[in-house]
Amino acid sequence: MTKPAKVSRLASAMSQITAQQIKELREKTGVSLSACKKALEEAHGDQAKAIEVLRKKGEAKAVERGDRTTGEGIVASYVHSNNKVGVLVQLGCETDFVAKSPDFVELGKDIAMHIAAMNPTCISPEEVSEEAVESEKNIWREQLKQEGKPEAMLEKIMEGKEKKFREECALLKQPFVKDSEKTVEKLLSDAVLKLGENVKVLAFTRYTF
Repeated sequence: MTKPAKVSRLASAMSQITAQQIKELREKTGVSLSACKKALEEAHGDQAKAIEVLRKKGEAKAVERGDRTTGEGIVASYVHSNNKVGVLVQLGCETDFVAKSPDFVELGKDIAMHIAAMNPTCISPEEVSEEAVESEKNIWREQLKQEGKPEAMLEKIMEGKEKKFREECALLKQPFVKDSEKTVEKLLSDAVLKLGENVKVLAFTRYTF
């Protein structure tokens, strides 16, 4: 490949970096938007490689701490004012010191309140049950047939619908109820950077009448 062709391909890859890619990388790493953009450009849009780029530069602190064991934590709770909805959340961290801190306790309460309001069915998109996805797919297929969508487009449309459905069900991907500009995943990433420890939602249960 000639040098101009290489330059052209690199420029094309850089131009394809989207704001959504940058936002997702920031939520995972806690790094500035500009640093995320540069890392994605260096990795030609590959998010996994971009994370490695940031880690090598010592910038992806949230990701590095994400590998640490969360052997301490709290069980946070929330009961809605009508006494019809209640939530228990198991929120993990690394040390008892952080577990007892006001910021960590408040974080637990906020996440419990969010779960009460938004009713996620699981923590991450990967945990959404295949039965639930398959049930939705049957509905989507019927809708797309009625809309007369071309057969060649159906698979791509279904992939997009499944991704959206999984994210809507998953706690981490939901817009935080007290600040819709950030996801719960970003809320946790911010807490990791602020508290200096790994922070994870380990489990939750939502009760209703």
